[in-house]
Amino acid sequence: MDGKLPPYTHIPGITPHPIRDPAGHSYQEPKSLVEILESGRHQAAVTLDNLPQHPEFTRAVTLFNAGYYWEAHEEWESLWHRAGRTGLAADYLKGLIKLAAAGVKLREHNASGVERHAQRAHELFESVEGGIPSDCDRTVGMALPRLMALAERLIHQPPPFPEDRTGQPVVVLPRLPAVITS
Repeated sequence: MDGKLPPYTHIPGITPHPIRDPAGHSYQEPKSLVEILESGRHQAAVTLDNLPQHPEFTRAVTLFNAGYYWEAHEEWESLWHRAGRTGLAADYLKGLIKLAAAGVKLREHNASGVERHAQRAHELFESVEGGIPSDCDRTVGMALPRLMALAERLIHQPPPFPEDRTGQPVVVLPRLPAVITS
């Protein structure tokens, strides 16, 4: 995905799958295993300290704040894999992935999915908050209370389902705090 926003946001079952469908906004011919392995060979490790410096991270925040929840989820998921899928950085990313998934569920008009993903996001952010070392970058620590409040709000007071189901981006969740990328 380049610097432009996609022409639509993916709503499963409604819009073309962005990656797998030839009509998708990010469709590319499948890569060989060698190409996939080579593309990941020179990427920097993902840690809580360097997370805001990763272009995929800031791109995901931009996508999320513009109502592209599925696409934000995909960007954060790529970093989650690079973070090793376990540990504090991975759990922080997984919390963001779950918030984005709650946004997708809102677009799908799936109330139980919104609540389930928001609850899991809250749990993940709580576990990260309890495990942050004192010498860790303050950016993550400062963002956690706001992220937990957002998840809590989605659990108890989710926004109404958007009427538009065409894939036009609709911002249905509060914007992520600017401190998340500082």
